Amino acid sequence: MDWQELTDLTRGHPFVVERVRLTASDVAIEGEFELPQLAQLGVEDQVFVMAFVRCHGSIKEMERIFGVSYPTIKSRLNRIMRMLDFVETDPAPSRADVIDRLRRGEITAQQAVSELEAHP
Repeated sequence: MDWQELTDLTRGHPFVVERVRLTASDVAIEGEFELPQLAQLGVEDQVFVMAFVRCHGSIKEMERIFGVSYPTIKSRLNRIMRMLDFVETDPAPSRADVIDRLRRGEITAQQAVSELEAHP
């Protein structure tokens, strides 16, 4: 069974995976496992995201594939984006990093204070 079949069976209702089996070693792990966010999307949204990735993020290509306008693609991307939590890709520097950069003269005291205040 793949994710799409599972999503169809659950009809978009939340569910919990309680058992995982590693096929290579036939080891089973039981517990409560959260699904990856993309697996929690409906089938149509999963297909849309996969197409977007395959198109390397080209909205023009998405328009061609789905036969819809730019605003329609953007609207759907925005709707899906609101459904997903995003990982911070530019984490705040640690206090030690800020102080080290200040000691090396890479930033001014005011810049160091600003960075430390921005990320307490």
